[in-house]
Amino acid sequence: MASAADVSRVDTSTITGKVVTGYQGWFRCEGDGSNNGWHHYGAKGKFEPGFAGIEMWPDVSELTEEEKFATPFRHTDGSVAHVFSSVKEATVRRHFEWMRDYGIDGAFLQRFGVQTKDKRFRDPMDQVLAHCRAAANATGRGWILMYDLTGLKAGESTRVIEDWKRLVDEKRVARDGSDAAYFRHHGKPLISLWGLGFKESPLTLEEWSALLTFFKDDAQYGGCSVMLGVPYHWRTLDRDSISDPKLHELITRADIVSPWAVGRLATPQDAANRVEKVLKPDVTWCQEKKVDYLPVIFPGFSWVNLSKGRGQEAKFDAIPRLGGQFLWSQAIAAKRAGSQMLYVAMFDEVDEATAIFKTSNNPPNSDATKFLADPSLKSDHYLWLVGRIGQMLRGELDASDSRPERK
Repeated sequence: MASAADVSRVDTSTITGKVVTGYQGWFRCEGDGSNNGWHHYGAKGKFEPGFAGIEMWPDVSELTEEEKFATPFRHTDGSVAHVFSSVKEATVRRHFEWMRDYGIDGAFLQRFGVQTKDKRFRDPMDQVLAHCRAAANATGRGWILMYDLTGLKAGESTRVIEDWKRLVDEKRVARDGSDAAYFRHHGKPLISLWGLGFKESPLTLEEWSALLTFFKDDAQYGGCSVMLGVPYHWRTLDRDSISDPKLHELITRADIVSPWAVGRLATPQDAANRVEKVLKPDVTWCQEKKVDYLPVIFPGFSWVNLSKGRGQEAKFDAIPRLGGQFLWSQAIAAKRAGSQMLYVAMFDEVDEATAIFKTSNNPPNSDATKFLADPSLKSDHYLWLVGRIGQMLRGELDASDSRPERK
């Protein structure tokens, strides 16, 4: 782990050469002041053994007493199990300090369009945004706002425009040059719009076209570079993607395209196989269209508890992490295909076990609820590994097939 003194401020003028992680920031606790209850922790209105929405338990050993929230879960020694809230400024600051200390360049802050109309959820999201902004500036990291349009119905994409206008007017987000930590790309503030082209999305391509026009060209609120989050099979227009070739027309209007890879591959061999079959053709297409390419990599996947809360069954540890080899193999594949930037999903996503931040190897397991853990690894293992991935991407570390060993 690098010390704070060894890490300079990230160059936020571009995300080329950067490794940026997704930051959900959606965790709420009873008593944290958000009035959102156990948001994203619980299931069916409860957070107790038998009712959980998370698959991994956060490591809160470094948090102050004011940052920790007691739960009905108990560790094997009978002690109370605690979690954190994303609305606590000190906790968000700590998360960005971890990014700094391990050499991660910054974060895409997730902002969900379906919650922008409801002040009960929008106000806490605004709190998290303010905390991320302050933490990024204080730690020398970068940040980017990412609108996730999942769940919006046809005709509701204007919610994103309305919310952005409010953020610009009231919060001065990505305006006035006052936020040195906000990432720019191609000389303009970068905004990410996630969810274009997925089969299950009810939003029309016409709505997406209007969003692109607004964010790129609006005289007062536009002038942005745009990153589009799209299906993994966007180029071939099949499987998780709609088949309409107009999707490609929209992507060519963007500055960056980022295909969603979570759940689309499951082993290191899968990752290696994608270099020639998927990644290189993607990169070539983007080079021809002058669109930058941002592949998504993820450490593993599991969502038994979340699925149980929805009345569904799922396999525990469905995509094994393999001590980080799975994550490393995807990074190597992206590098060999010619990628110059990476998006790690996610920093704090314990719901689907894609988190790379510090997680507990002593979770409060019970007969009713089991949490994923690997006692053979340190709680910061994936933060350390993502830091090494950044070095590998920039050519500072050999791009070998086997993940680096920690001394």
